[in-house]
Amino acid sequence: MARRTGGRVMAGGIRKTAAGNWRAYWRDPAGRQTSKTFGTKREATVFLAQMTATTSSGAYVSPHAGRVTFGEHARAWMASWNNEATTLARDASIMRTHVLAQWGSWQLAKIDHMAVQTWITGLSARLSPATVAECRRLTSAVMRSAVRNRLIPFNPCEEVKVPRRRRRDTDDQVIDRNSFRRRLLPVVPDRHRGIVAVAGGCGLRWGEAAGLCADALDLDRGTLRVIRTVIEVAGHTSFKPFPKSTAGRRSVPLPGWLTTILREHRERYPLGEGDMIFANEVGGALRRTLFRSRVWRPALVRAGQLGSVTPDGELFAARWTDDAGKRHRRLFDDEPAAVRHVARECAGGLRFHDLRHSYATWLVDDGVPPNMVQRVMGHERSSTTLDLYTRRTEDPTRILRALDDEEPDDPDDGPAGAQVPA
Repeated sequence: MARRTGGRVMAGGIRKTAAGNWRAYWRDPAGRQTSKTFGTKREATVFLAQMTATTSSGAYVSPHAGRVTFGEHARAWMASWNNEATTLARDASIMRTHVLAQWGSWQLAKIDHMAVQTWITGLSARLSPATVAECRRLTSAVMRSAVRNRLIPFNPCEEVKVPRRRRRDTDDQVIDRNSFRRRLLPVVPDRHRGIVAVAGGCGLRWGEAAGLCADALDLDRGTLRVIRTVIEVAGHTSFKPFPKSTAGRRSVPLPGWLTTILREHRERYPLGEGDMIFANEVGGALRRTLFRSRVWRPALVRAGQLGSVTPDGELFAARWTDDAGKRHRRLFDDEPAAVRHVARECAGGLRFHDLRHSYATWLVDDGVPPNMVQRVMGHERSSTTLDLYTRRTEDPTRILRALDDEEPDDPDDGPAGAQVPA
């Protein structure tokens, strides 16, 4: 209660309670009377001075606001999201599985830097660095929102260290053109050869290739336009009427061999819903997860790009390497069963998205100017193209030619290798 002096209600003050404690009371920026009890008068005096200063400076945070639980504020924050559907689904899954499972019942004011760092360190022992980074990002975003909404004075996630993401041999692989056209494409099932060819022959992302419709393909002029994509959320696909970014809306030239493959596909397979070029058997959009397990990885095995399957008498020997680097061998009665097993169990392997990386690398290796590569790749900035692909070109003969220690013959120097007199 506020104390009266001469009939006037004081804005703040300190008084001793019947229990012998000291109570500081003040008015918050909204004019509400608030109080907090301390064991000594000095503690109450220091606290009241802090409240008065923060109120005057506009940095006021109620000492009671931190009692709100992390889960309560996180759900309110998530309800305000206006991100893309795929981003929403990804972030909601991480929040539900990892973040809320840890912090949901904690009061915001009880979460400190050490608690967050200890949690992140524990996650690092069992989750990938990318997932740990996402956990930290979302936790920090909730706490940052709490700071902005005056529930806590600072964000305890600041300067929390996450494990560094180390590049692995399986990251961003590149297949050479000959292996792509002569070994991989021929073993892809006929119905799906077109979408694989488009990814490698035009550098399209999965969603751009899966969302390709008849109005965006001109086989007579040899051009393909990227104007929409297909997104997949929780097993359900839908059209998004625009690509990933503004630069993603682009026109890409079709090489002759790709035009031939697309003509054959158009003749053999009907258009799907919305005139999709690459539809599934019932006319719907292809699902990336199913395509990867049923089409993509088995094709890698058959192309010799993932494990191996070889005849062994009347049986077939499957060989693969697991995540721990251990090699395995198993016999199967028929080849398809062996291929499916290797596709499922073998670690690593070329990703569908690596065809996009390969396409850009081929262009850079052939000397196509970066600004042209940027345009057909749909990058917003040329620096992205340069950072990603100029360092990926791995033609060792270029280096050897540049460092060749054999000097060209000079007619004035006499025969090559002759000693020059001192």
